[in-house]
This record gives sequence, structure tokens and C-alpha cells, in this order.
Amino acid sequence: MTSFLRSDRSTPVAIWLAIVAALVLVMVVVGGATRLTDSGLSITEWKPVTGALPPMSDAHWAAEFDKYRQIPQYQMVNRGMSLDEFKVIYWWEWAHRFLGRLVGLVYALPFAVFLIRKEIPKRLILRCVALFALGGLQGAIGWWMVSSGLSERVSVAPERLMVHLGLAFILFSALIWTALDAWRGEARQSLPSPWSILALGLMGLIFLQILLGALVAGNDAGQVYNDWPMMNGTLFPRDYGGDGLWGTIAHSQGAVQLHHRLAGYVLTVAVIWMAISARRTNYVPPPAKRLMMATTHATLLQVVLGIATLMLVAPLWLSMIHQFLAAVVLGLATAFAWRVRRV
Repeated sequence: MTSFLRSDRSTPVAIWLAIVAALVLVMVVVGGATRLTDSGLSITEWKPVTGALPPMSDAHWAAEFDKYRQIPQYQMVNRGMSLDEFKVIYWWEWAHRFLGRLVGLVYALPFAVFLIRKEIPKRLILRCVALFALGGLQGAIGWWMVSSGLSERVSVAPERLMVHLGLAFILFSALIWTALDAWRGEARQSLPSPWSILALGLMGLIFLQILLGALVAGNDAGQVYNDWPMMNGTLFPRDYGGDGLWGTIAHSQGAVQLHHRLAGYVLTVAVIWMAISARRTNYVPPPAKRLMMATTHATLLQVVLGIATLMLVAPLWLSMIHQFLAAVVLGLATAFAWRVRRV
């Protein structure tokens, strides 16, 4: 009889999960470009299967363009756009959706093979199922986000963009953690350490900053207050208030940019303090110390890039690098939190 006991670790499974995490990272960057080029509403229908193929003839292109001309973004922002101009934004959105389908296939097919061959460590099977479910949920949330801009708005709702991006980063971080677990096996027991909590707190702070950055992107807030450290010559934005509390938090350009700046300052101080403290304590093993230093260096570079992106009025290439590095920072912090919990 075949044993249902599985090895505690699996290098092939770890490699597979790392590849999926890399694809999620690429999808995040392309998604950021899709938002920054206002391309996300160019495909007005959600067809998970039949939508995998782009328009294949002039008639198909004309049909897609006609659907786009029915939504407010075309009528109020892009009226008079040519078909060739439409194709540019269409390809950005199609590439983003194609990557989503590709991530699903690269996850599902090896997952089925590894399950059949009993190569996934038993303790990771349910987690891998949950990751698959999160991926499916992400597709549904993506359409929920897009649908918010098809009838009454000229862009997607910033709060829905924040949820969509936030779930992508949760998936990215969980894939890294699970890949590391598959690579090294189950952790040995260790003495309780405050660093386990501190490391998770750092991950939470980085994630919060990413969510605030999504609100900046969703409100095009990188196009205003483009001086630093002041905000149009003042410490506090003149148009901070919005329509009520939620309107201020989620929809005020001045508020979302100020919140993103303030969280960045807190994160910078926190990461520097943790780097210094990690070097001085015996609770943090040497490999984790190196990961903490890498996280610190990446965070400081991200701060510089963020300021440059703002002062240059968010050019596409720099904004994409800024979003890419945000994922790198979270990935390094995830690896640090994983490593500091192990003897």
C-alpha cells in the first residue's frame, strides 16, 4: 500500500512556488503600468476563457473599440481617440489579464502533478489549496475593480484598486513564505523571541505603505504636490479634506499623498532601528541579520525612488520601478520574518 507520509521538504515544490511568486511580481508591475496609462478600462467585459485571445481581425478590433466608446472614460476623457491609440491601451490591459491566466496555469498544472506524485509536504497541502483559492479570488476582485469604472466613473474606484493590489501582495508574500517552508522543511522549536513579533510588525507596516501607495495611484495623487519635503510650500496640504471621513481617507489627493509620506517616514525610522537592533542582539541569527540589512538598504532606496517619482510627476518608467521595488522590500521582509523564527 502506498504510504501517505510525505517528505518534510521538497526542492522542486519550492522552485515551482518561487517561479509563481516571480510571475505575480511581473503581473503587479504590468498592472501598475496599466493603471498609470489609464488602460484598465479598455476591455469592458470579463471573459475568463474566451477573452484569452486578443482581437484577430479588423472587425474584432472595431467591435472592441465600439464597446469602449460606450463608457464614460472615452466620452469624457478620450473622446476622439483613434483606433491605433485605443490599441495601445488595449494591449496593456490584455497583457495584464494574460499574465493572470498564465499565473493560474503555472500554478494549477504543477500543483495537480505534485499532488498526484505526493511530492508536496503534507503540512503544506492545505496552504497550497488556499493559495490557489486566493488566486481565483484575485481574478474576481480584478473584475469587481474594473466594473467600478464602466458606468459612472472615468477610472476605477481607488479603494477597489487598493483591495486588488493588496491581495496581490498578500499572495506574493505567502508564496515566498511557503516556498521557503518547502525548501527548508518544518522549523525546529526555538526559544520565544520578540523578534518574531517585530518582524511580522515590519511586514505589516510595509503592507500598509503599499496600500496607501495604491490610493495615491488610484487618485492620480502623484500628479499634485510635486515638491518635497513641503507640499506646495506648506507642511500640510491645502485640500486635505474630502467628502466626509471616507472621502478624505480614500479620495482626497492631498490626504492620500500626505498619509503615504507620513507612513514612509515611520517605516524608514522603524527599519533603521530594527537594523541597528538586529546587529546587536543574539536573538537574530546571522542569516537573518543579513536579510534585515538587505531589507533596510532596499527600503532606503525605495524612499529615494519615491521622492524622485513624486518630484518628476510620476513618469511611467520610474513609477514602475517604484512599484517593483515595493515588492522587493516586502519579499525581503517576508524572508526575514520567516528566518528569524527558526533556530
